[in-house]
Amino acid sequence: MQTMKTKVAIIGSGPAGLLLGQLLYKAGIEHVIVEQRSADYVASRIRAGILEQVSVDLLEQAGVDQNLKEKGLPHSGIEILTNGQKFRVDLSALTQGKQVTVYGQTEVTKDLMQAREQAGLCSFYESNDVQIHDFYNAPKVTFESNGTHYQIECDFIAGCDGYHGVCRASVSQDKIKTFEKVYPFGWLGVLADVPPVADELIYVQSERGFALCSMRSETRSRYYIQVPLTDHVENWSDDQFWEELKNRLDPESREKLVTGPSIEKSIAPLRSFVTEPMRFGKLFLAGDAAHIVPPTGAKGLNLAASDIAYLSSALIEFYTQGSEQGIDQYSEKCLQRVWKAERFSWWMTHLLHRFETESEFDHKIKQAELSYILGSTAGQTTLAENYVGLPYEIKPLDHLKHAS
Repeated sequence: MQTMKTKVAIIGSGPAGLLLGQLLYKAGIEHVIVEQRSADYVASRIRAGILEQVSVDLLEQAGVDQNLKEKGLPHSGIEILTNGQKFRVDLSALTQGKQVTVYGQTEVTKDLMQAREQAGLCSFYESNDVQIHDFYNAPKVTFESNGTHYQIECDFIAGCDGYHGVCRASVSQDKIKTFEKVYPFGWLGVLADVPPVADELIYVQSERGFALCSMRSETRSRYYIQVPLTDHVENWSDDQFWEELKNRLDPESREKLVTGPSIEKSIAPLRSFVTEPMRFGKLFLAGDAAHIVPPTGAKGLNLAASDIAYLSSALIEFYTQGSEQGIDQYSEKCLQRVWKAERFSWWMTHLLHRFETESEFDHKIKQAELSYILGSTAGQTTLAENYVGLPYEIKPLDHLKHAS
């Protein structure tokens, strides 16, 4: 077995793990990334595409925002379609100029992977039998890669390996508590090289169920419709998808919709999930390893980014200033923001979807609530503040001395 030593072992090479690695690199802190999947698989995963301003700021601080600046689409508002009418929520006007940026998570991942490769940083892809050990005392990571067995001795382990990863599963059940809500439907999503139906996202509450008109660029669109969990993607042809989407849109949008062959088509189940706490000795959980939100509120990637903002700051303070304050406060700070985002995502999901168990009275109440929100400046402000992202502090790296 080959033994390596480093300061931080990062398990998982999704956006959370890659961003943490990039921020640690900028601060001069040694680290290694271990990933079970191949680099091509990681780079090709289709995920969300809405970045809060604080996430954009963090990517800028990490030095991986060049493509984001060139190709990202700033959005100052969203549209909500209900009862056949569209209402625009002016995010910028309601939040003192804040906005969101449309830039696919796939592109964020590729940008981070490219920066890591250019810097010559150590990553192990296609790692088998990844295990973490002794994370309350002297953390170690063991795995096999390309026929060689490795042991990494480290100060800390960052569990950025997602909902099904090994890190959370390695925690004793008596030390962890989970909260979960599984929704009785999924999103059937289609990615297609067609121009978006509108300049901004359209969230649809309809009698036939929820729909979302989104985009990845000015020439690539991402559309979703609510479907039962019993549906299978192979039972949906492209023509059937476009027809059902049209049935949930208003006449103007239906007329403008450009259809085409799908590049990718999948059904994503929806769940709300939170782990408490997010720190176990010298093991930290971040991103999907610690929490899942339904995509309705566009919070998944952004919550992962805020976790990494707190974690990178805590680790940098530890190595440059000898302070454990950020480490001790990591879980509490993250969870305060996590639960607010969970609440918003649950609320948006409940408000815009049709549930099989809801009565006509329930549906009318939801329509009335949405009508009130869209007709009230205070109601729209609440929606806008949550949508653009609740604030949190990002400490600049340049005020810290590089770790030795």
